[in-house]
Amino acid sequence: MNNEYYTLEDGIQSGPYSFDELVARDIDIHTQILTPTNEWVYASELPELYDYFETKGIYFPTEDNLAGAGWRILAFFIDYIILFLIIEGTAVKLGFLTLPTITNGQFIMPPPDTVLLIQGVFYATYLVYNTLFELTGWKGSIGKKICGLRVVDANGQKIGFIRSAGRNLGSILSLVLLVPYLSMLFSEYKQQWYDNLANAYIIKTN
Repeated sequence: MNNEYYTLEDGIQSGPYSFDELVARDIDIHTQILTPTNEWVYASELPELYDYFETKGIYFPTEDNLAGAGWRILAFFIDYIILFLIIEGTAVKLGFLTLPTITNGQFIMPPPDTVLLIQGVFYATYLVYNTLFELTGWKGSIGKKICGLRVVDANGQKIGFIRSAGRNLGSILSLVLLVPYLSMLFSEYKQQWYDNLANAYIIKTN
């Protein structure tokens, strides 16, 4: 079999290149390549280039690296604890929240309106926190970073602001309705319904 590759950039075909010569050209995912099977494809469509792109921080979603519910739940709880401690600590320090106490043998909870306010602040912070972190090179929150997860599109790139915000609004809605991660059970690509709408995938990188 012919193991030579050709590239098409700005309408100019060049080559032939061996595989090592091809990757040495610093190609990107949109570079058109004529493969040894005489088929023009984008570089992102060639599985043999996946390792090369991973060195550049680009991880394509594949059957082998899609994150399961267990890792996603663990990442969520890490983020939940981080946000909860920050929000609760700030609210207590500013005097907006009184922690549950035991007085005369009775367990006294904060007023319901205060609890609702804290929940609202939590969800708003959760939305901003996740959206902004997904726009960084981490492609995910602190919890996802710890668990080796990334939020990417079909080309292994980070998703944009609108798609990220919409995805995280969907995540909040699932939490409010108490049905988180349920739709993953019916997804071929281990996506939540809001991942699917945002054309996003959660992958495990290590």
